[in-house]
Amino acid sequence: MADTDPAGPVMDRDEVDRALARLGQEHEAIETSLLALQDHAGRRLLEGARLTGVTAERWTSTEAAITLLWTYFDAYTDVLRRAREIRARRRWSSREDLVELTELLRGEPVTVAGSAAATAGAPTPHGGQAGPGVLSERWSLSALVDRMNELYASSLDMVVAADAVWSALPARIDLLSAELRRTSRLAHSVGVRPGEHPAGDDLERITRTLKKLREQVVSDPLAYWKPAEGSSAPGGGKPDTTVYDREARALEDVRREIDAVLAVRQDAEKRIVRLRDVLSRADRTLAEARTARGEVLAKIAATEVPVVSGPPTALQEQLSTAAEYRRHAQWHRLSPLLESLEQKAEDELLRARESLTAVTAPLAVRAELRGRLDAYRAKVSRHGLAEDPLLVERYEKARRMLWSAPCDLRAAEQAVLRYQQAVAELLGAAPGVPGQGAGPDERRGPGT
Repeated sequence: MADTDPAGPVMDRDEVDRALARLGQEHEAIETSLLALQDHAGRRLLEGARLTGVTAERWTSTEAAITLLWTYFDAYTDVLRRAREIRARRRWSSREDLVELTELLRGEPVTVAGSAAATAGAPTPHGGQAGPGVLSERWSLSALVDRMNELYASSLDMVVAADAVWSALPARIDLLSAELRRTSRLAHSVGVRPGEHPAGDDLERITRTLKKLREQVVSDPLAYWKPAEGSSAPGGGKPDTTVYDREARALEDVRREIDAVLAVRQDAEKRIVRLRDVLSRADRTLAEARTARGEVLAKIAATEVPVVSGPPTALQEQLSTAAEYRRHAQWHRLSPLLESLEQKAEDELLRARESLTAVTAPLAVRAELRGRLDAYRAKVSRHGLAEDPLLVERYEKARRMLWSAPCDLRAAEQAVLRYQQAVAELLGAAPGVPGQGAGPDERRGPGT
């Protein structure tokens, strides 16, 4: 929609013709814009909707503005028709005709009832607002076009914004609601229900929120419109999807939770069997550790042997509970219980193995001493010193200590060390220092 020229002196015929041509083009453009606004799908929806909130307030003023637009347009059309009629009287217009045309084209020939302008909150031609006490108002064609441009832009902005929200959000909410219903049915089938599982509570809350959101979007679309910053174009902005996006993310979280429950349902039996196997291995390891402790106490003297705990009865009870959950298809309860049990069962097996290692450590030390003694005996034999009296004496003494029960490990270790020292002296090597580990030959084994 364009602007007319400002007022000036009496126009000549050429100026009048040019002004009428321009006004005719403006008239056609304005009429096209108004008809497009009248036929706009958003305007028709607003007319038939039960509106609330900010949308109801703005639509009341927008309806009045659209009515006023047509009133202004009709008045504008009348003035343009009169001007055309005057210009058509003669091929060469008289001065009286030109004066009258100048008054129509550059003066304030348009008179509009003040009540119509007051309804739409229109300003007067000289500034201020048209109030109920104003009987009429006068406009120049230029000022009237500017005012129609303003009313058209604000009306189109409101219509386009409402239509954009209605076009975007309700359909997306409906799709999300359909997905929500499918998810709720699936959740119910695996025992995820409100009051029994947090995901069930989330589904119930999302359902309430989406229902309320749709009602608000339908009745008050402008409450969910974000105007573009710095934009003056009608309809500049986008729908506010903050609430929708939040609930969509929440539903996706619930879907992942239900998928995890479904995964539990699919492999629950295998996981329970695997848990039983791990706990059984832990029990057997602890039983072996208890047996080994008795053997150590019988065969090894003067040593501390740790106490072996009993089987993990609490874990067995929880495993029985897990099997019960599986039988009754309580997958939402089974899922976290299995995850906890799997970690605890692995920890229990590790503890049992550590207990067995700690209990059998003295036997391992004795076996190591026996192996070392025999290795040095073989080394001595290779060097032809097996019959040396000192070596025979010290070997037999260490051997009796290591193969007798109960075995004093500290005394046996000293006896083996003395045998090593004697061997080293005979072979011309320095003996190892007690408590600092074996030398390179000893680590590799004698005779290497």
